[in-house]
Amino acid sequence: MNEPDPNLRLDFSNTEIAFSNKSDKELKRTAWLFRMMNNKNLVHIGSQLGLFAIKFRMPFTETIVRNTIFPQFCGGETLLDCQKVIDKLYEYDTLTVLDYGAEGKSDEDDLDTAMKETLKGIEMAASNNSVPVVSTKITGLVDNIILEKVHNKEALTDGEKRNFQHLYERVDEICSKAHELGISVFIDAEESWIQDPIDEMVMQMMEKYNKEKATVFNTYQLYNVHKLGHMKRDHQRCQNKGVFFGSKMVRGAYMDKERARAEEKAYPSPIHIDKVATDNDYNDALRYCIDNYETISSCCASHNAESNMFQARLIHEKGIPHNHPHINFCQLYGMSDNLTFNLAHSGYNASKYVVYGPIKDVVPYLIRRTEENSSVTGEMSRELLLVEKEMKRRGI
Repeated sequence: MNEPDPNLRLDFSNTEIAFSNKSDKELKRTAWLFRMMNNKNLVHIGSQLGLFAIKFRMPFTETIVRNTIFPQFCGGETLLDCQKVIDKLYEYDTLTVLDYGAEGKSDEDDLDTAMKETLKGIEMAASNNSVPVVSTKITGLVDNIILEKVHNKEALTDGEKRNFQHLYERVDEICSKAHELGISVFIDAEESWIQDPIDEMVMQMMEKYNKEKATVFNTYQLYNVHKLGHMKRDHQRCQNKGVFFGSKMVRGAYMDKERARAEEKAYPSPIHIDKVATDNDYNDALRYCIDNYETISSCCASHNAESNMFQARLIHEKGIPHNHPHINFCQLYGMSDNLTFNLAHSGYNASKYVVYGPIKDVVPYLIRRTEENSSVTGEMSRELLLVEKEMKRRGI
């Protein structure tokens, strides 16, 4: 399914287009970095040491991170730093989704800081034609313990009730500012045991702010056996309320953690039994959104080449304009350039998720990226193969 399609003029193996934004020096640096990350043992040890070193503020740690993996996967430490990345992406017809990288905070001051940074991101997005969306994580706006208690329908203390109300106010302020300035908001999905209150809050925001267009998007992790049904349910709720539905579709980020917890607590795992089942649900979700594109704004947020090609073919078969504002593609900055830049080159709405923030706050995000790119089998990662193919083409 990810083979080149002459009808679409879309070829994900075209490395000339994929890495057209990188100089020879940048390409060599990327190859060196992916070779390092391809060593599973090195990644595991480095991840543990990195978390320890940042936590205890070991000297030179931030300098090492800043000069190695940080520029590969992050736009900068501040919004201002991101402007160069935003502008360079736009040179190649690629849009930006801004994402402040703080997560898992519990102190109220830290949570307010995350909200303020997201509001600044929305204001910056409004001043850039190439930044249509800002992403935010609910776990960066409230203590996770409160989410888990609400999910389990446990009684909250008076203090927890106030903090949960503060969460609603923070999310509402973010969505209100986005609506006012014409920017959309992607709200990330989290672990299944804290997801229900997030889903409900996001739906309330859609009902409030998605009357003219999809300002607010929920995220659906399709490795979860329930999420395809939840997505269709939520679309129907929006239909009943007469508002647009916003759906960002991902496969999922917490598979091992979800399965381990289910085993530990002796309940059925919410994760599909195998990758085929996940792929089927993911592509069914894409088909559902394209079939209903007039009332759904959707984003295929995937690094899977087959799913991206599948959505492109659906668009083509239905005769929908490639750049229809309701249909989008997105990949993380620093990964899957063969997908993003070839989609952009063929006229689709393709964007990069550009994470930014202080190095100490984005280290957990960076560790997830290095672990994703390390090879389980010892073979070279897909990313490295593509980079080396382009180096060979250039003769460097």
